Amino acid sequence: MGVRWTPADSAGQRARKVPRTLPAPPTAPDAMTAPPSQPTAPPARDLLALLAAHTAIPGKVLAAQLGVSRAAIWKQVEQLRAAGVAISASNADGYRLDAPIELLDADAITAALPTAMRRRLGELELHWRIDSTNSALLRRIDDGLPDRSVCLAELQSAGRGRRGRAWQMPLGGGLALSCHRICEGAMVRLAGLSLVAGLAALDALADCGVEGVGLKWPNDLFARDAKLGGILVELGGEALGPCHAVIGIGINLRLGAHAAQIDQRAIDVAALAALPSRNQLAARLIFRLDTMIDQFLRDGFAVFAARQAQVDVLRGRDIEILRGTRREQGVAAGVDPRGALRVRFAEGEQVIDSGEVSVRAKP
Repeated sequence: MGVRWTPADSAGQRARKVPRTLPAPPTAPDAMTAPPSQPTAPPARDLLALLAAHTAIPGKVLAAQLGVSRAAIWKQVEQLRAAGVAISASNADGYRLDAPIELLDADAITAALPTAMRRRLGELELHWRIDSTNSALLRRIDDGLPDRSVCLAELQSAGRGRRGRAWQMPLGGGLALSCHRICEGAMVRLAGLSLVAGLAALDALADCGVEGVGLKWPNDLFARDAKLGGILVELGGEALGPCHAVIGIGINLRLGAHAAQIDQRAIDVAALAALPSRNQLAARLIFRLDTMIDQFLRDGFAVFAARQAQVDVLRGRDIEILRGTRREQGVAAGVDPRGALRVRFAEGEQVIDSGEVSVRAKP
């Protein structure tokens, strides 16, 4: 296992290993100023780390510790606010975070992994800002990206969900993680993978004390009839094998004011339980994904069907199927052994494959 730094969107530069968070791409507003041979955290991350470590801290102290002007501190605070971090300021106390934030840390994540999992892990990338964690891994596959490699990011400028929908979370308010897996068999064997990834996410959340979460076919984490997270599986390679999958998972931890910007009912972990450590949750998600995908590649989706039925938030409910501009009413009847959705229509039961339709449960 290695922690890998690749200057994002910089083709042809050789990677080097560093112990912590990857800097932003040179085009990002918070981009690092050091050359690639001197990897350092971007200024906004250093500032956020200081704010996270103190109840309140004056601007002049921040400026002195970071070696910049107070005007530069103000500018970075505004950038953090624009990224969704709630920061208060007063003449008496200086700056303070309205809610605690735990920054992602590669050392903390790897330390929380079982020893055997650390040995199995490919490469671990941590980015401050990137377009999307899925895209970061997909760009490297042709260069021989190791199996079981993982990418995380504090900020995604072009995070996306199923069918190209945008997926964004406030800085420090969620977890965005992608992993790369190689399958020696045919691509058809990967049907149902998004549901298996969803089950892994549910187990990782339960490991961290978060209960009451279910799966909405084909790729959403749901709680209290609202979206808690999403899964995006992107496949490539040969249809008959070998092939590969990049599995991206986004989980809302604390949305705050950002919830008002989401165009559907959404919920965060903070509404369900005490917030877990982001690094601990990342480690549990890496471990659960790895072990459950191993079983899936060996035994197929059928072995997960009973468990999926227990957490299926659609089963038995009236739903609406959207096929282009046509809307059809039916009742969700679970999934088949491949993970496809079974729907009972007036004229009989049909099987709906992922990617063909959108499903919206009626109240």
